[in-house]
Amino acid sequence: MKGPNPTRLILKLLFLNIIIGSLLLLPACGARTGFSPEQAPPLSDHFDGQRFFNPGSLSPTGEGPKRGVLGWVWHWLAGNDWPDWPDIEELPPGPPPPARVAPGELRITYVGHSTFLIQMDGINILTDPIWSERCSPFSWAGPQRFTRPGLRLEDLPAIDAVLLSHNHYDHLDQPTLARLAQRGVTRSLVPLGNRELVCEAGLTTVDELDWWQSVRLSPHVTTTLVPSQHFSSRTLWDRNRALWGGFVISGPAGNVYFSGDSGYGPHFREIADRFAPIRAAILPIAPFQPKSNNSGGTSGNRLRVHMGPGEAVQAHLDLKAKVSLAAHFQVFQLGPDGFDDCVQVLGEALKEKNLNPVDFQALKPGETWNSVTNSKTNR
Repeated sequence: MKGPNPTRLILKLLFLNIIIGSLLLLPACGARTGFSPEQAPPLSDHFDGQRFFNPGSLSPTGEGPKRGVLGWVWHWLAGNDWPDWPDIEELPPGPPPPARVAPGELRITYVGHSTFLIQMDGINILTDPIWSERCSPFSWAGPQRFTRPGLRLEDLPAIDAVLLSHNHYDHLDQPTLARLAQRGVTRSLVPLGNRELVCEAGLTTVDELDWWQSVRLSPHVTTTLVPSQHFSSRTLWDRNRALWGGFVISGPAGNVYFSGDSGYGPHFREIADRFAPIRAAILPIAPFQPKSNNSGGTSGNRLRVHMGPGEAVQAHLDLKAKVSLAAHFQVFQLGPDGFDDCVQVLGEALKEKNLNPVDFQALKPGETWNSVTNSKTNR
């Protein structure tokens, strides 16, 4: 059996030292997450005075699986059994969306990863936007895109609000936020502790919310931050200093749920109880352990902060959503699943639950689901 290449290992170790040194400088060079003691929110079932945590699912201190900004470094340095993904898919972007949709109409376009353009009731909303080549604190290293964005950022209509579910680099991408700010986007909704990061990127109007708090985007459209089972971190020492969550957008077109990142938990049933009926849900289906025994869920406790396709289908049932759309797949390799595993296992999980494939759809980047036809529009 061939041993490791000594020269390559030395180069990797040198590169690792550069990365760690750069990470140590991050707080001095940019905005931080969290609060000063005098600004801290009141104690709650998910905040202990210093850190946020997942009530009833992880330990009381909020310590969960140790995944953070160095996880991809360890994978790259040590190597493991993650499968190879294909070369970057060079698909042309989808057509420019309409400027607005009519009251009562809902149109959701998949851009890629957790980025969706939600058009409803005359309002345009963008979720967790990332057009960057890497989801990383560095432009020169980190997980790289395998699938191009389904829309050109320049083709976006006027955006009324950006929803940011949490501060991980694949969800809160400051370079993309800066590009949006240059195009006139000003408003963002974020969980507690993330205001400074967004303001630094140039979005000047930031609504910072705790779980179950709501704001109006228009006289007829309201957005509410809802719980998710996840964690936050952006540097080596700010784990869980900022909150995470999902959003429910409510208007004449119905209730639209964007989960952000989340493991499977009882919060889906609670969201359903408060916001039924849910017209459309956007749920992550990766990363996951393909060889686990629960149709693509987690393996043990290691991935409790994410759902596999099987758990996402169960979340769809818990939510009683009329339709669900898959997110967080086939863009950045963040786990041990192969490129096509999540879509394949999603189909198997739907079949096991006797659900129609149109009930939970995995769109291609640039494709749009429309409430008028209850179907997707091909590119």
